[in-house]
Amino acid sequence: MSPFFPLLGQPQAVELLTRAIAQDRIAPAYLFAGTPGIGRSLAARCFAELLLAPPSSLPTPPSSLHQRIHQGNHPDLLWVEPTYLHQGKRISAAEAVELGLKRKSPPEIRLEQVREIARFLSRPPLEAPRSVVVVEQADSMAEAAANGLLKTLEEPGKATIILLAPNTESLLPTLVSRCQRIPFQRLSTEAVAQVLNQAGHAELLEHPEILALAQGSPGEAIVHWQQLQAISPELLSETTQLPNTLRGVLDLARRIAQTLDTEAQLWLVTYLQHHYWQTQGQPEQLKHLENARRYLLQFVQPRLVWEVTLGRMQQEI
Repeated sequence: MSPFFPLLGQPQAVELLTRAIAQDRIAPAYLFAGTPGIGRSLAARCFAELLLAPPSSLPTPPSSLHQRIHQGNHPDLLWVEPTYLHQGKRISAAEAVELGLKRKSPPEIRLEQVREIARFLSRPPLEAPRSVVVVEQADSMAEAAANGLLKTLEEPGKATIILLAPNTESLLPTLVSRCQRIPFQRLSTEAVAQVLNQAGHAELLEHPEILALAQGSPGEAIVHWQQLQAISPELLSETTQLPNTLRGVLDLARRIAQTLDTEAQLWLVTYLQHHYWQTQGQPEQLKHLENARRYLLQFVQPRLVWEVTLGRMQQEI
């Protein structure tokens, strides 16, 4: 059975990757380009399973290799994901949630992590014919980290590096030029339903607003649902039906800034854009919210961002 069997709705990507293996024309670097939540990470693990398979003279039980790769404990596989800095230590997004940290900025791939990639690739593979590095959310790299990775891509050695990013425009052109691009498409309605059923989230199929937000990404549908559950219904109701007075707007802005971390506030911007477009169809409201997203990412004081944004939206309503 092909390692790509669990991957749904991506026939073009599977064809390109399996053909590279069959023809023994494996590129030193790949860019898996497409929106999050549509199978890029799963495809990277499936592809790594083929790349790390031992020579036929040294057989390894397929189930054992599959398990080690999908659990992330293969010595020739390095999986890199964005991190936060907390008390001088790097922690993943999942660890930040477990610790209950209020995150002030999105996680990122840091220069220290790029240096770890270089050190990992400086040694020969221990078990497999080559080493494999997967970089999730490669678009979160700052310029220094991206330039550091560029040097590694120029001489990767006996390795394959896979970058996951939403599109080519989100990375430095010099990085993109050194990668073979593998496009990933948004899934059909049927494929989304199949993935959500398999993932144990069939209840999301009963929430059309969540599916509309996800736009063909089952992973995004799950994230939207989790974020929706984390915000109080009262707060969400007030943001979709703004208070009539300036004092009410200012109080709402204060509560948003105090109770939601930056990640949740950015999600709220997306949710409100969808809501106001569906209910009112006013481009100006979307423009105000998009400005709010930009200011939040630039670390402008969140309370001020929401006071200005909600105040302008209320005036137009």
